[in-house]
Amino acid sequence: MFKKAVEAKSHQRLSGADRKKLKRTLRDRFPRASDADIDALLPPKTEITVSKFQNRVLVYSVEGGFPVFFDVDGRGTDIFPTVFALWKVPELLPCFMLKGGEVSRFVIGGADLMFPGISIPADGLPSFLSGELWAVKVPGNPAPIAVGSTTMSSTEALKAGLRGKALRITHYYRDLLWGSVEGHSVPNAGFLEDVVVEDPAFLSTSQVSDSCEGAADSSNDQKNGEEGIIDADNANSEPNSTSATQDDFDGNIVEQVAADVGDLKLTENVDAGETNEEHHVLTTEDVDAYLDKCLLQALHTTVKDKDLPMPGSTLWSNHILPCRPSGITLDIKKSSHKKLSKWLQAKSSAGLISVKEDKYKKESMLFSVNCGHPDYLSFKPEKRPAEKASQAVDHAASDNIQPAKILEVTEVYKPSVHVNPIFASVGADTGRLYTFSEACDVVFNYIEKENLVKSTAKSIVVLDPTLCDALFKGAIKKGTTYPTEIHKKDLGSKFVNRMQAHHVVSRGSQSVVRKGALKTIQIVTERRQGNKKMTKLSGLETFLMDPEALASELQKKFACSTTVAELPGKKGQEVLIQGGVIADVAKHLVEQFGIPKGYIEVLDKTARK
Repeated sequence: MFKKAVEAKSHQRLSGADRKKLKRTLRDRFPRASDADIDALLPPKTEITVSKFQNRVLVYSVEGGFPVFFDVDGRGTDIFPTVFALWKVPELLPCFMLKGGEVSRFVIGGADLMFPGISIPADGLPSFLSGELWAVKVPGNPAPIAVGSTTMSSTEALKAGLRGKALRITHYYRDLLWGSVEGHSVPNAGFLEDVVVEDPAFLSTSQVSDSCEGAADSSNDQKNGEEGIIDADNANSEPNSTSATQDDFDGNIVEQVAADVGDLKLTENVDAGETNEEHHVLTTEDVDAYLDKCLLQALHTTVKDKDLPMPGSTLWSNHILPCRPSGITLDIKKSSHKKLSKWLQAKSSAGLISVKEDKYKKESMLFSVNCGHPDYLSFKPEKRPAEKASQAVDHAASDNIQPAKILEVTEVYKPSVHVNPIFASVGADTGRLYTFSEACDVVFNYIEKENLVKSTAKSIVVLDPTLCDALFKGAIKKGTTYPTEIHKKDLGSKFVNRMQAHHVVSRGSQSVVRKGALKTIQIVTERRQGNKKMTKLSGLETFLMDPEALASELQKKFACSTTVAELPGKKGQEVLIQGGVIADVAKHLVEQFGIPKGYIEVLDKTARK
């Protein structure tokens, strides 16, 4: 709805009669809202402004405040609340809970909500009709992130096996309507730039609610109803401490629980070890140790070179937090560094990673990883096959990608004549393929075996004739002196560059290894006779895709004629699609086949210059 910028045609204040009519419409549209909720969103003594757009959308805003409602067709029949209204009155609409914060990346990116991305409660899917308004929440965060209308009823969803589109999103956090408000406000610290995660303040209060059900329910309702809005520029900084009033309130709850527990008699079969473990509080040293372990686990398993440079907030939410052990809650505030930026700078000073501050975004950016660092080399990542499989299925389901179609592309390297002596010296097989980290292990094993580390500077490696030839023979101009030493941080990349690059493409049970860099998919739109457009799609075989099957699928999806032809003068086939559907085809490849956007090249020859 608000993906493209549209200027408002006019702005005018709402008259008294129109205000009353609007309130009556809202009461009928939102039966869950009380009169107090409506008055909280539209204060009686505050001016209400309505903005009319060229696409017939009406946006109702509180003068000097935030937009609270918008009317899709301008007739009063399709009125939606904005995220600002939902942050102020979270119970205005029923909510779908996502399976995790990672799924929110797709929702706030403009995608509709699919059923596989929804966390189904233990008592089953809630009842709803087609066209009902529902909001979307992230686990551990009370503030909704999007609002939309259901595409089918709950009965139809169960018949479909909970597959397909659940909610057609009309408005979400970080769209243009949200961005039209000065200051770019967010409700809590869990709202990051490209993802929404759990709110640390909400988690801390929910721990008290677990110990006292009745008192906690009222506490959470009061917290959700009175949730304030903070500035997004400070959202990633340390959360503000709770007020003295809230501390007193929580203290009364704890005293009440303690009094109630004192009257109870504990059974003899209670495991004291489990009780102590549940109430164990991590020390600063423990938090620092977990942070270092999770960072190294992420650098080994999930952080890829193609994703760099990476914002620090993305590294934290998408890579470090998922690597934490089960049952452990990491809070950067409880570490010795107190802030994420300071911790990343400390790791950069230690030489493990390279971090620079983006002066425009005011955020630390991860630029590179030193695979030759002693901490990186000595760390052995944990293997979590069951967890990885479930995460892969959830990720595929959130994108509506079938698990059998999941694409995996891995860059590997084969020893060349330059580096074969190094592999032979340490007893490594020169005929197999190595990943980047495995190749680095080989060269550092050779350095350790030959004792080539400089005694006065542990980060410098002295080059013997074998290692010098492996790194520089044939790469230095005649008459130039060969180097005698090299820094450890430069050794790994220099060594791998002297090997033969290969890539492994896997899709389901199929897997193929090819030499050289991975070739991209080419999508070209050009004009044919009669000024008609034709879209050509080639390079599908590289990603283990059948051109014939894809042509049949695209013919049904776009309701157009398709054909498959041999590439002129080249090996392989190309799919010819009637019409200029270059953007739709690219989107289909990304969503249905998991092709990374970086491996798709588009060229529109029909665009006007």
